[in-house]
Amino acid sequence: MSIKLEIAQWDGKSTNDIGEIYHRHCHDSSLTTVIITLVADEALQKGATWLLKRYLENENRLMDTEIAKIYDHLSILTQWESRLHILQCFPFMPILKSRKKKVESFLRDCLLDNNKFVRAWAYNGFYELAVQYPEYKKEACQFFEMAMRDEAPSVKSRIRNILKKGF
Repeated sequence: MSIKLEIAQWDGKSTNDIGEIYHRHCHDSSLTTVIITLVADEALQKGATWLLKRYLENENRLMDTEIAKIYDHLSILTQWESRLHILQCFPFMPILKSRKKKVESFLRDCLLDNNKFVRAWAYNGFYELAVQYPEYKKEACQFFEMAMRDEAPSVKSRIRNILKKGF
């Protein structure tokens, strides 16, 4: 069965089931190509971004062209889970200079998200952006200071973890 069909049949909730899909396809040579294509499909992006996150967490790497395609899809991520999964992938995906403005725009939008987990990981995304592009460091620090005053405890916890990295 194809990954596309399996994601379409997934209930959108069971991590065991989506994990099984990953294990069935993790050695497919076309896995990243298929996943990146499915990220653009609103009905499948939650599962596709979960699979991408798992792929990267398992110490796999993407080519710059694949990273560029993912960053090109940022504006069409509609579900908070999809946005969260991609934000959690940022530490594994260098921010290409050619996609820096798209990433910045996405991060700014995510900082305003209703979901506190998306906001927490958006701060982490700004950390990643500032590490790669120092012109963002001052602004990132200002965001962290404001968040430590105003954000939910879970968001503050993520920021404390960022600050422990020596930012």
